[in-house]
Amino acid sequence: MPWRYRDDPYEVLVSEVMLQQTQVARVERFWSRFLSVFPTLDALAMASTAEVLELWQGLGYNRRALALKKTAEICSAQGEGKLPRTEEELRTLPGIGMATAAGICAFAYQKPASYLETNVRTVFLHDLFPKDEGVKDHELLPLIRLTCSKEDPRGWYYALLDYGAWLKTQGDKSGRRSAHYARQSSFEGSRRQKRSFILQSVLGASSPLEEAQVLDRLNQHEREAGRDQVDPKLFEDIVEDLIHEGFVKRESQGLWV
Repeated sequence: MPWRYRDDPYEVLVSEVMLQQTQVARVERFWSRFLSVFPTLDALAMASTAEVLELWQGLGYNRRALALKKTAEICSAQGEGKLPRTEEELRTLPGIGMATAAGICAFAYQKPASYLETNVRTVFLHDLFPKDEGVKDHELLPLIRLTCSKEDPRGWYYALLDYGAWLKTQGDKSGRRSAHYARQSSFEGSRRQKRSFILQSVLGASSPLEEAQVLDRLNQHEREAGRDQVDPKLFEDIVEDLIHEGFVKRESQGLWV
């Protein structure tokens, strides 16, 4: 994994955000390319939303890209282009939750932290809660903090990540005994899929697209996939969400990024 043994906080941040709900193999294809275009927080802050979203296509969960850009803008304007050095400060930034903040502290700053992600969760459930069902994260976090190496947090969590990944290759399903486990819903035919198609249509246009034109394209795509046409009310709701969340703009000529 190209982000292993890299201690640049921004590079760690990008990897941690990309790895949220996304398989490692897919992130490996995107991480280096993203950093080659946006090598620093300042570079990402100065980029247009369209540039960032276009480079993000294929990773899914586009909200992560917007949050990452907003964090870059804040750090560029207020932090001299640098990320904070504490978990508490990091968690005040868009898109950075407990796990991401802990990951930055452990991997970039070599500071002990409570880093809880899916592979780490698997290890603790497998070894310390072998028969328990519905184990909550707040039961794991004190143990994760207690066992974290003070001398080498980075190396400790790399070991836990690798151990958890290995357990899964052996058919271990301990992660499913977490109270927070939820099977991911199918993407095809879902609202997420329709959101993604609409956004990609607008991103790929050289000028604003009329909403009726976008709906026609979406319906054609749905018919080709053997699905019914999209209810106009559902389409309008999705467009309104995309506008509210900052993905697209509605101009007199149509939708634009």
